[in-house]
Amino acid sequence: MRMKMMMLAAVAALSALSGTVLAQSRNVDPDVYEKLDVFAHVLEKIRTSYVEQVTETGVIENAINGMLTSLDPHSSYLKKDEMLELKQQTQGKFGGLGIEVTMDNGLVKVVSPIEDTPAAKAGLESNDYIIRIDDKDVQGMSLKNAVDNMRGDPGTKVKLVILRESEKRTFPVVLERAEIKVKPVKSKLLESGIGYVRITSFNDYADFAMRDHIKALEAENKAPLKGMILDLRNNPGGLLTQAIAVADDFLQDGEIVSTRGRIKGQDARYPARRGDLMDGKPIVVLVNSGSASAAEIVAGALQDNRRAVVVGTKSFGKGSVQTIFDLPGSTGMRLTTALYYTPSGKSIQANGILPDIEQKALKTKEQERLALDDEDMPSEASLLGHLTASNTDDVSKTAPRPDLPQSIYAPVPEKSPSATMVGLDKKPDAQLDRAMGVLRALIVWPQTSGATTPTPAQATAR
Repeated sequence: MRMKMMMLAAVAALSALSGTVLAQSRNVDPDVYEKLDVFAHVLEKIRTSYVEQVTETGVIENAINGMLTSLDPHSSYLKKDEMLELKQQTQGKFGGLGIEVTMDNGLVKVVSPIEDTPAAKAGLESNDYIIRIDDKDVQGMSLKNAVDNMRGDPGTKVKLVILRESEKRTFPVVLERAEIKVKPVKSKLLESGIGYVRITSFNDYADFAMRDHIKALEAENKAPLKGMILDLRNNPGGLLTQAIAVADDFLQDGEIVSTRGRIKGQDARYPARRGDLMDGKPIVVLVNSGSASAAEIVAGALQDNRRAVVVGTKSFGKGSVQTIFDLPGSTGMRLTTALYYTPSGKSIQANGILPDIEQKALKTKEQERLALDDEDMPSEASLLGHLTASNTDDVSKTAPRPDLPQSIYAPVPEKSPSATMVGLDKKPDAQLDRAMGVLRALIVWPQTSGATTPTPAQATAR
């Protein structure tokens, strides 16, 4: 009886809402009331006829989540604890494994493990698939259910079974949950006058942390930097406000990003304010297939404003805006409400950021044996139900820029791992090696050619 009353109340509320919508628009499906009636009958049949007794609220919550997840891979229902965890994540502190995931073909796919977390220390990699969690098959789970099963109190353990397609094997791994305190920025003085700054996520502290690291590099160098490599590889994104702040740190003027959507306030343009932390010195931005969302906004802003040269491989292509709406009972929903566009008007969604200079990462021996390439890596465009933008660019790479030394576009001889520059993880890094070569050329370019670096406004006008 209680379930039936709940269903009748829910249907009445939905009917009232639908009536209001119908009164405001003529483009509503005329069969909406019939579908609501079907919904009520399905709930009743589950209550009376399903083989096992189910939680009434759980069925309704799953129905709500199914409604949202059917729209696109990034819309979802947020339970009370998930709303709290979301706030903790944006603050750079939360409990769990330290792993950014998405749903792909019914499995949980690793977008990127966060550095210095249980997931990263256990060797999980971008594009790994999680197929079992504590002896439960992931197939059939929602993304939220899978994440819920992986989360828990610090000190407790969870067993995952990983599918690594690049090596065509599965393997188990046991992780001990921990309180994740994300350090969004790391840095190093690569050589005299050249700084390296890596941003791993755009949480509340990304911009402040980056500024502090640049100051520390200049103090170590005992002089202003001559150039900088900004590494956004495997950065899954984060807060739009932080992406705008980081891009603004290097732009004197011009647009950073724009958003376009259906609701009031979603159509917006974000201009840069005067002030460049690097005072016009050359910047190279590193991206790869794990660079998503906020990372793509920064790369696209610096690329379109001709403030930086982008090196690496095509980024993930997650160019949609998710707005968090509060719902009754301290719950909420994450709903895609707009798309991101770079200053030149290109949509990031399912397109990604194309590097100015393509440089693939070094392959493992197993990847070479299986003939796997960067193009084989999953992206937003490969996710089931992904959104597509109206203005997709039919290009495979960007054209050489006339304002730069053309020598940087020339193919470079392949180096052996032993002769390749190493990254912060002490492993040979072909993309960092290429970025270093490009940056050295950019540093001496104005001196040897008499050229001057164009301002963002001049570059955009070309």
